[in-house]
Amino acid sequence: MRRHPRRGEAGREVTTTAPTERGAEIGRRIGVGLMYGLWKPRVLGGWKVPASGPVILAVNHSHNIDGPMVMGVAPRPAHFLIKKEAFVGPLGPFLKGIGQVQVDRSGTDRNAVTDALSVLTHGGVLGIFPEGTRGDGDFASLRAGLAYFAVRSGAPIVPVAVLGSTDRAGRLVKALPPLRGRVDVVFGDAFEAGDGSGRRTRTALDDATVRIQERLTAHLENARRLTGR
Repeated sequence: MRRHPRRGEAGREVTTTAPTERGAEIGRRIGVGLMYGLWKPRVLGGWKVPASGPVILAVNHSHNIDGPMVMGVAPRPAHFLIKKEAFVGPLGPFLKGIGQVQVDRSGTDRNAVTDALSVLTHGGVLGIFPEGTRGDGDFASLRAGLAYFAVRSGAPIVPVAVLGSTDRAGRLVKALPPLRGRVDVVFGDAFEAGDGSGRRTRTALDDATVRIQERLTAHLENARRLTGR
């Protein structure tokens, strides 16, 4: 169990628990059972995820199950950045217990940044939805957070495309694929986001974001050709 000292109210130091790989492994096992029980995942290119060391999974986001699906089928335990609105009631302690990272999207969440970098510093897998929120899942609008974590940590990015049926028939919930329907999860080739200079200036991050978007968009197009989605 890793702990981070932080400043709380009145400037007093408080200690919070950072996400652990053990928790993420428990989440992975739960995800495996749940995803394979409700849908029919087909995983392509899982071997492209580096077997060790820090790595960032950049996942498109068009269904509510995208995070749990990747968490369940990825070859390594993953810690996802998840909006704080999901950490309500009993779900909050559960998500923290399985190693997920709470993030406040209304501004720069320093606690989330610290936890995410801690995952990468300790050689773990960080999952990010670079579009920031669920939408068309086409990587059309990327936020700068992915570039920051990639350039700051030096971790390679593995693009991940989650492709479910576009047919609305059989859906019990609009934001979910039809139950027992096939869901393709396609992992792409790992790549470096930086230009090799190690610079973390605003210009360097903007340039990295452009490079990332090009690679993610190309991967998504290839995944659609490969799966016929």
